[in-house]
Amino acid sequence: VIYSGGRERAADAVAAALAEGFSYDSVGEAMSLAANMLILHDPGRREADGFKQKGSVHGDSPGVHASDAANAWRHIAQVSGQRNAVASLIVGAYHTAGQHNGQLGDPYPLNAEREKIRTEDSATLLKDMEGAIKDRNQGLAAALVGKYGEMGHVSKPVFDLFLKYAVSEDGALHAEKYYRTVQEEFASSRKAFQWRQLVALARVTASEYGKSAPGVDEAKRLLGA
Repeated sequence: VIYSGGRERAADAVAAALAEGFSYDSVGEAMSLAANMLILHDPGRREADGFKQKGSVHGDSPGVHASDAANAWRHIAQVSGQRNAVASLIVGAYHTAGQHNGQLGDPYPLNAEREKIRTEDSATLLKDMEGAIKDRNQGLAAALVGKYGEMGHVSKPVFDLFLKYAVSEDGALHAEKYYRTVQEEFASSRKAFQWRQLVALARVTASEYGKSAPGVDEAKRLLGA
């Protein structure tokens, strides 16, 4: 409902769930997963916009914006009294909803990309992930992460790989922020849903690659690195 039911229905559904006794964490997880789905079903930017190329999903895309905001609303609910916690989750659901517009029917990773992967080896998958990021190939990057997760490999090497690009690339004000969102949501989500977060981060990382972060360039220049 939060993903595709519209703002009013989403707010009503969350209010009803809270009144019925569902925990703040359960409702927050649903909100986070709905925001994650906006990235996995995102058709990409329809036209180039400044440094964001056509087909990109980073920066102020609906899914990244929604994911970062949902993560913030969840934190507010965790540290607030009952009144503000309930209000935060209702507002968070309202904010997350209403952005389902022209979404893809099938989520990333797409089957066509999954079928290209012939290895189950963790080191090879990581190497191929980095290659897909540098090629700005969102579909293949997402599929490789999905395969890596299916094989039961540990997540830390993937987070380490993506952190490098979250720092080095200009993610239109969301690179480090969205990386941290995925890190937290992965840690707090049930096991069945964890890897969806990293698949989405793979898309965003591949999307933002190619324009270095000005702050990193300036730091290197000042440090002579």
